[in-house]
Amino acid sequence: MALHEEPQSVPVLVFADESGKPRTLESWRNKVVLLNIWATWCAPCRAEMPTLARLQERLGGEGFEVVALSVDRAGAGAVRKFFDEIGVGLPVFIDQDGAALRSLSLFGLPATLLIGPDGNELARLAGPAEWDSPEMIAFLTSAIERHPQRNQTP
Repeated sequence: MALHEEPQSVPVLVFADESGKPRTLESWRNKVVLLNIWATWCAPCRAEMPTLARLQERLGGEGFEVVALSVDRAGAGAVRKFFDEIGVGLPVFIDQDGAALRSLSLFGLPATLLIGPDGNELARLAGPAEWDSPEMIAFLTSAIERHPQRNQTP
């Protein structure tokens, strides 16, 4: 992952959860978020999804969350079917019209952003990764420690 010298602002992204309810990254404000943009038709995306699920199992909680945002035009059902087939327990989030790709100036999949508790982008990776490797766990643990969860109330 390429760390930015200075955190970058992230445009407002509106997407849906599995039930169709609109969501934004504000839902995870005060956490470090690994936002992975992917699709079921993308072979490298499919290959890295189990590693993202294991990362969530290992580091997910009050201070960190993996958000896997699919750009499948087939909708949330296609994502749920894939997750069920491979035994991944991540929540389904869908951006059916691909607005996130355009808003974030992404040109390929998968693409992953590390977002700090204040909602700013800390780092970005174009392409797949082994998210549960010891090196990546150490990198993300360090990022979480450098950007501790902030209190939600003043």
